[in-house]
Amino acid sequence: METILGIKGPDFVMVAADCTQAHSIIMMKEDENKIHKISNNLLMATIGDAGDTIQFTEYIAKNIALYKMRNGYDLSPKAAAHYTRKNLADYLRSRSPYHVNLFVAGYDEKEGPELHYIDYLANGKSLNYAGQGYGALFCASIFDRYHHDKITQEEAYDVFKKCVVEIQKRLIVNLPNFKVAVVDKSGIRYLDDITSKSLAGYAA
Repeated sequence: METILGIKGPDFVMVAADCTQAHSIIMMKEDENKIHKISNNLLMATIGDAGDTIQFTEYIAKNIALYKMRNGYDLSPKAAAHYTRKNLADYLRSRSPYHVNLFVAGYDEKEGPELHYIDYLANGKSLNYAGQGYGALFCASIFDRYHHDKITQEEAYDVFKKCVVEIQKRLIVNLPNFKVAVVDKSGIRYLDDITSKSLAGYAA
């Protein structure tokens, strides 16, 4: 029932994730941060089984940090995505697979921005925009309509607002709060949350 969204611009990547933590029909919390900082210019947004998302994200983050300690430089976003997909594929073929869907998003001075879609079956693809989870079903047409090659951060944030409005209107599960983060040449920063209250009176 969770949802993550991502948009790649000419010099940035922006991701959004709902803040809902639920078990079956029970709401556990509404302030869960599903966007994790992996390095100064790399972040990961994850959804799936609660324990799996935390353990797998921490495992990847610590190994990428170890790589930097041993080699003196960070993995590029593309390399980090391939490393993440390889590990997910290996665990998929073990007795303890991780049920995790995720985005690897980052910015590299040479390669530019990267948004990588990876699902729990270890399928990976670099995309300009993407969504995962039930809420993403209502966002594909919005991304297709409003994304363009020169999209700005303000425009991308507005696209996310349009997506959240549609999710809250059409999805039977209540996802009231979305956390938003952006990564660019200046690093990672969090933007204002998109909430039911902040969308009051917003015309999509």
